[in-house]
Amino acid sequence: MTGNPYIDALITAAEAIIFIIITSFGLATLARLVARVFGASLRKQQNTYAGYLFAAPWIVGFLIFVVIPLAFSLYWSFTDYRVTANEAPSWVGLTNYSRLILNDDGFRASVVNTLYLTVLGLPLQIGIALLLAVLLNQKTRGERIFRMAFYLPVILGFNTAVLLCWRLMFNTGTGIINQLIRALSNAFPPFNYLVRGVIFLQELSSAFFLGISNQSFALFQKVWENGFPAANRVPLWVQSPLWTKMSVVMLMIWICGSMMLIFLAGLNNIPNELHEAAEVDGANGWQRFWRISFPLLTPHIFYNLVVGLIASLQIFEPIYVLYRDSQPLVSSAISMVYYLWQASFSHFEIGYGSAISWVVLVIILIVTVIQFRMQDRWVTYDIY
Repeated sequence: MTGNPYIDALITAAEAIIFIIITSFGLATLARLVARVFGASLRKQQNTYAGYLFAAPWIVGFLIFVVIPLAFSLYWSFTDYRVTANEAPSWVGLTNYSRLILNDDGFRASVVNTLYLTVLGLPLQIGIALLLAVLLNQKTRGERIFRMAFYLPVILGFNTAVLLCWRLMFNTGTGIINQLIRALSNAFPPFNYLVRGVIFLQELSSAFFLGISNQSFALFQKVWENGFPAANRVPLWVQSPLWTKMSVVMLMIWICGSMMLIFLAGLNNIPNELHEAAEVDGANGWQRFWRISFPLLTPHIFYNLVVGLIASLQIFEPIYVLYRDSQPLVSSAISMVYYLWQASFSHFEIGYGSAISWVVLVIILIVTVIQFRMQDRWVTYDIY
């Protein structure tokens, strides 16, 4: 390298382009030779060469950035490999997996926390996305602006700047969310009772899951004995272990715009004749939705359920940004992928982290297979 960062960047880019060109022509030539060996016609050989020439950049990238790292990760999961030890990986067999499954209380806690986010957060995310899709499916003035507004969080994503803004909004004393709750509670006393009831139920459920993680239900008993919250109580979003997971659930709901778009497409594909016939028969709006729209939306619900479940089992960014600097709260919000990050890049146990990644992969595969096996019981494809 020359020492000049701009020239070094140009040289690296040129080397990458040359590498892509060489590997693309090499893979295309290899594919044509294989086709020739199997007796393909000249035209077939030419088509094979052209096809692999254009597909080669993706194929080579997939091999380099996916297949090879997967192979190394699988090998490292059976080894004791610590990058800070400056030693080669030593083979330990199934020791990492037995430690992970049988002896690691931290990983079990991360599984329980991830289960909470999935069981509570995913249904809320799907339900609110469906509600927004139904509302936005109405032909009203400014519907495109509302669609853009609700989809904008998907474009922003879970980047650090956005999550830091949420961290400020979640602040107990000065955050805008709690300020709005206080203002509405003072203006409408029934809303205050509703908020207090939600706080009580939320803290009970969170304390129960924390009890499963810690194998002690003392906090659950304390919340139960304290009873209904006081009139001035507000959620302690990022200040209490009872609210750390709920703040992540709120962020999951905030980013439901992609699910909303899928549901909106499904609603637009339902023939109007079905609703018109039901309306002639005297069905009201709720009956038309529940008896016609909802069954025909089950393929879209299934798609969002599969994609959303995979995403919730891999959630990482909100926990990392909101709670990384607050170590007393991390244990109450840590997910499986965050625990993987801790093992690999905080404790530098690459072998153990690789074992965690493969266990997470197996869990996701099992859950996905179960979903596909059970779809015939409730998913309706007849209209299509």
